[in-house]
Amino acid sequence: MSVVPVVPAPSGEAARPRPTVAVVGAGAAGALVAIHLCESAARRRVPLDLVLVDPAPEAGRGAAYATEDPELRLNVPVGGMSCYPDDPDHFRRWLCLHGESTVTARDFASRYRYGSYLAGTLGRAVIAAHGTVSVRRLRTRATGCADAADGRLELSLADGATVTAHSVVLATGPAAGRAGWAPAELVASDRFVPHPWTPGALDAVGTSGDVLLVGTGLTAVDLALVLDRPGRTVYAVSRGGLLPQPHAVAPLSPVPPPPGLEALPLHLLRKEVTRHVAATRRAHGDWRPALDGLRTEIGRLWQGLTDDERAEFLGRDASLWNAHRHRMAPAAAETIARARAADRLRVHAGRVASATPHEDGGLVVSLADGRELQVAWVVDCTGPGLAADAGGDPLWSGLLTDGLAAAGPLGIGVSTVRGRLLDGQGRRERPLFTLGAPRRGELWETTAIPEIRNQALEIAQSVLAGLTGAHAGHGDTDRPTASGHGCPAVPPGGPSPLVADAFSIKQ
Repeated sequence: MSVVPVVPAPSGEAARPRPTVAVVGAGAAGALVAIHLCESAARRRVPLDLVLVDPAPEAGRGAAYATEDPELRLNVPVGGMSCYPDDPDHFRRWLCLHGESTVTARDFASRYRYGSYLAGTLGRAVIAAHGTVSVRRLRTRATGCADAADGRLELSLADGATVTAHSVVLATGPAAGRAGWAPAELVASDRFVPHPWTPGALDAVGTSGDVLLVGTGLTAVDLALVLDRPGRTVYAVSRGGLLPQPHAVAPLSPVPPPPGLEALPLHLLRKEVTRHVAATRRAHGDWRPALDGLRTEIGRLWQGLTDDERAEFLGRDASLWNAHRHRMAPAAAETIARARAADRLRVHAGRVASATPHEDGGLVVSLADGRELQVAWVVDCTGPGLAADAGGDPLWSGLLTDGLAAAGPLGIGVSTVRGRLLDGQGRRERPLFTLGAPRRGELWETTAIPEIRNQALEIAQSVLAGLTGAHAGHGDTDRPTASGHGCPAVPPGGPSPLVADAFSIKQ
């Protein structure tokens, strides 16, 4: 087992009992939880052993921010990607300190740079909390979670070891999809790429041969950018054939929706949202501010729907909603437009019906409407599974089977109260938390950094309150912030950003 003491407890505290918090997953969600745990514990002087369980070589990246391709940009502007809800300029200042002195809050940074930001911010938080918080990285996977003595929880690890913790945070990210849309002959083909962000998954695709992307969301946009080559045609097909809309180059401020939407049934809610969008377009010349104004209300609106209405939304409205809500960066949109104009990217509405081998080694893919596409490769871009255990993760499968977790509405994600898992009997007795994608069934919009960072802060407060018996407040904002608009100097008395970046919890 790879157990590396990144920042051990100081010798004077080694004999004291220190509560243990385990965070499963060290991607973006796990890094954000760890940042807030370190900083809040240090401020409150709560001794803590923090264990990060993740096989990845570097904390903070996960699949989303591991790519080094500079063309792949965030789909949220810099001003919306800070680790701190109360300091929206933090990411921009970090970019300034790291050589991007002209960056603005409206720019779109590369995904790899954002992964570096998360890793560096976590590194600084760990260093600053030394003396109060000890941190270990376990380079392995958690495969199970069960009750232990004294109300604690025991994690089983893939290498055969266990970790007993007073609280466990499951920051596992989206569940892997199972390609349920794909015919059996396609799944069995070595020309099918089911998980394109797995390291090395696209190596065999190379630079020649046409490619079919199944799905037309942001994953397909990213893959179209990566795979676009002169002489190659990239096809993209989905049920609606809708690509994400682009962000505005000069975005306007959000326009709040009219009051009372949460009390409406779906058919009336749909009409009111349509009116809100139309009115905003008439008044401001753009529909985007209307949807941006709805963002903070989505959770309450979703929770106000019945399960039948949610199912109707998923079947009728979700594709259109996603295309307008989850947008492309302007630069990505321009590149995609050029590829379509040159006929190197062709987008279809349809469904894959069958796939048969072609004599040249590729595939002939038949769509349900009778069209045929001859391609060298098929890539699954349909996105993650909705059920918490959709990808066959033994951790989530075990939690659901053993009754330590319960499926969320329509079987999407899991049921929680403010991120604390409900068990099979609807109780929230265990110190077991989650955030991000596993909460999608109850919140719908919960997979972007602006939502995840709020959840991470709330969970950190709840975990520390449970360890100390204090009330879990909602305003833990005593962290020093800097609100200047220029590129700040390195603050005196603390570790330099370069030291923090080199640290990066890589061990």
